[in-house]
Amino acid sequence: MEQGIREVLRGVRPLDGVLAGALTALGVLLMVFNVLDTPAESAAAVAEGSMVHVTSSHSWWMVPVFVVATVAVLWWRRGVTEVATVAAVAMGVHVLLFDWVTRCGAALPLVLVLGYLAGLAERGRRRWAAAAVLSVLSALVLVRDATTGIEPLVIVLPLLAVLLVVGGAVRQRTVMADELRRKGAELAALRDERAALVVADDRQRLTEQLDGLLQARLGRLATVADGARDLDPVRARAALVEIEADGRQMLEEMREVVGRLRGDAALAPLPATAHLDALLARRAGPGSHLTVTGDPTGLPASVELSVYRIVEHLVEALRERESGVEVTVLLDGPALEICVEGRAARGAAVRAALARARERARVVGGTLEVTTVRGRALAVAAVPVPDRV
Repeated sequence: MEQGIREVLRGVRPLDGVLAGALTALGVLLMVFNVLDTPAESAAAVAEGSMVHVTSSHSWWMVPVFVVATVAVLWWRRGVTEVATVAAVAMGVHVLLFDWVTRCGAALPLVLVLGYLAGLAERGRRRWAAAAVLSVLSALVLVRDATTGIEPLVIVLPLLAVLLVVGGAVRQRTVMADELRRKGAELAALRDERAALVVADDRQRLTEQLDGLLQARLGRLATVADGARDLDPVRARAALVEIEADGRQMLEEMREVVGRLRGDAALAPLPATAHLDALLARRAGPGSHLTVTGDPTGLPASVELSVYRIVEHLVEALRERESGVEVTVLLDGPALEICVEGRAARGAAVRAALARARERARVVGGTLEVTTVRGRALAVAAVPVPDRV
């Protein structure tokens, strides 16, 4: 049952229901007016010239017969010519059964709506067929209309032709708009395809550049390492420092090239202790202060990155807008100490930031302790430092 209803209403849109409902409601009201109109009232209207004929029938059956013509509008998307034919047949039956009654108030809007829809949806011979059927429907509406008679037909037919033309123009404009959208989509696809080819070409070029970079840098490192075998300790140490510097430079260049291959902007260097000033300027308050004691030069990249991340997380947990935070980095012997002092606060965000800092310290074998005194918090992290070059 439900499947059958869905099939019957297939293709019917909400706006179609509104249109058919409005025409049907208008038709029902007019037919009820005919049923309730008394012979005396219609005779008086004829006498005063507001009607051309007295109402011939007062049967309630004229309501459902008329509704057949208007409800058919629900399915105009399946074929306006067919809907117009159903309406014409229903109107012909209505004329045969009930003769002189008032129909123009509801049936003429139906004719004009179908005329516009025929221009919008039909083409070629079907449009001409729809025009012919609608002309017949117009004549059936007026031929036994008790209020107007047949005279308005000379106005209705030209108006119907105008609506057919207007509907056709709207259809043509819609077709052109759809074609423009389709062409635009094709152009966008071609543009995207061209951009993808350009990116693929750039990546191929960068891959070749990376290969050449690796060969050149590794060859240089191998040459320096081979030459340092028979050197005295001082010169060997200098050679190792040179190897380290070349290695760091090679890593930075590789990061830049790999970033471009990934489609990103050039990757920034790995964060280090040298970037802590910029970190405090961005993330801490205006009163923040950084003190670095000792020489961090030559620290392993993993340690420098860990120091930066620990300070970043502690600043996030302890910062305050007015006075900022105090950050001290002390490098003394085999251990590196990080002290961050700021306001003592509570909350999930603070706990999460402290947990991240503690986990970062634990990853490199360090520890993190936090103490609170009179609303101030002091976080002290100790990070072991491997032997430096």
